[in-house]
Amino acid sequence: MKKHILLILTGGIAAYKCLEFIRRARDQDYHITCVTTAAAEKFITPLSLTAISGEPVYNDLFDRQAEADIGHIALARRADLIVVAPATADFLAKMAHGFADSLASAILLATEKPVLIAPAMNPSMWHHPATQDNLALLEKRGIYRIGPGMGAMAEAETGMGRMAEPLEILEAVNDLLTAQRAKDVLSFTHSLSEPLSSLDPPARAPIDAQQDVGEKTSLQGYRALVTSGPTREPIDPVRYLSNHSSGKQGHAIAAALAQRGAETLLVTGPVSLPDPPDVTVQKVETAEEMLAACQDALPRDIVVCAAAVADWRVAATHMQKLKKQESGTPPSLVLSENPDILKTISQMTEDRPSLVVGFAAETENVLQHAIAKRLRKGCDWLVANDVSPATGTFGGDRNEIHLLDGATIHSWPRMQKTDIADRLAEEIAQYFRAVSCLE
Repeated sequence: MKKHILLILTGGIAAYKCLEFIRRARDQDYHITCVTTAAAEKFITPLSLTAISGEPVYNDLFDRQAEADIGHIALARRADLIVVAPATADFLAKMAHGFADSLASAILLATEKPVLIAPAMNPSMWHHPATQDNLALLEKRGIYRIGPGMGAMAEAETGMGRMAEPLEILEAVNDLLTAQRAKDVLSFTHSLSEPLSSLDPPARAPIDAQQDVGEKTSLQGYRALVTSGPTREPIDPVRYLSNHSSGKQGHAIAAALAQRGAETLLVTGPVSLPDPPDVTVQKVETAEEMLAACQDALPRDIVVCAAAVADWRVAATHMQKLKKQESGTPPSLVLSENPDILKTISQMTEDRPSLVVGFAAETENVLQHAIAKRLRKGCDWLVANDVSPATGTFGGDRNEIHLLDGATIHSWPRMQKTDIADRLAEEIAQYFRAVSCLE
C-alpha cells in the first residue's frame, strides 16, 4: 500500500527543490499531494507541481469546491506524514503560535500525523532569537526537523539557512515512516508479549548468515575515531558536573574496530578501565577538550561518538573551593551549553568522515527521541539505548540497543556490551565492503 505524503510549500526560493523531491519520492512509490501558500506561488506554480506529482494542488482554505470534495480536515488526516518544505521563518512562527489563516496552517492544526519541517531562510533570520524560540517550541511539541545546512544563499550570502537537499529530505521521510512502523510493531508485540526481535525484519541478512562464525570482515587501511566515557565539567577545584557513564561500551567498540585492522584512536573521558589493546588512547576531562582532540585527529574514515558528553558546563569555574555560607544559601551556578561533538563532526563541509555513528542515551520514548536526534545531528547511523536506572545500562556489562541506519531500525536483543561492540564493528566493516564494491 502506497504511503501518502502531504507536502506543504511556503514562500522561499528553495521551493524549486521540491520538484526534485516529488520526483524522487514518486520513484519510491510514495503518493504526493501538494498544498501551497500564497507566497509559495510567487516562486513555483501549481501547474509545475501538478505535472510532477500527478495530483491537483490545494491552496485555498475557502475554496467551496475543494472543501466539498475533500476539505482541509480530510487532507490533514489521510496523510501518513506531512512535510513542510521550504519552512520559512514566517511560517515557522505561525506554526509555533497556532495560526490558522491559510489552508496550510489550518491543516497543521488539524493533523495528528508526524510533521517534518525543512527550514530555509537567510542566516540572520535563522539565528534570530525569535526563530530559535519558535523552533524550540515546535521541537517540544514533537515536530521533526531536517536541516538547514551551511551554504550559499539567494542573497549572495553564505551561512546557516540553506534548505536540506531533496534526497536528504527523502531519507528523513523514510526514517520517520520506518519509526512509525516500528512503533506499530512495538504496540503489537506488547499486546502479544512477543520479543521485538521476532517481528523486526532487518534490511540485510543477520551477520551470522553472511559469514562463518568467527570470521571478521577486515577494516585494514581504515582509520577510526571513537569517543567514550563521561566528561567532567569543573565547578571548582574539588567538584564537577558529570554522569554515570562507565565507558565500557565505547572502549569495547574501539577494541572491536582495532581487532578488524582499523587504525583506531580512542578519546576518552575519566574512566577506571584499562586501555584496549592495539588502540591509541587520548585521555581528556571536559567536553571542550574532547572536541579539540577529535578535531585534531581528523580526517578519519569512521567516527563513533559513544561518549556521554555533559550537555552543560559552569560558565565561570571557581578557582577556589566554594564555601558554605552562614546564611545557608547555596551558591548560584550559571551554566553554559557545551559544544555538540556529534553534530559538529556530522555537519562538517570538508573532510567529513565517510561514516559517523552517534549514540542516544534515553530514559523514555527511546525510538522517537532517537529518530529526532539523528535528523537533528546529521549523523549517518545512530545507536539508541535505554539508560533508565532499572535497566542497569550505565555501569553495567549488558545493553540493549536499536541501530538506526537511515533505512531501517534494527532492534538487537539484550547482550553483553562486548558482543554489541563486535556486532556494530562488523556492521561497519560490512558497510565499507559494500561501498568498495560499488566503486
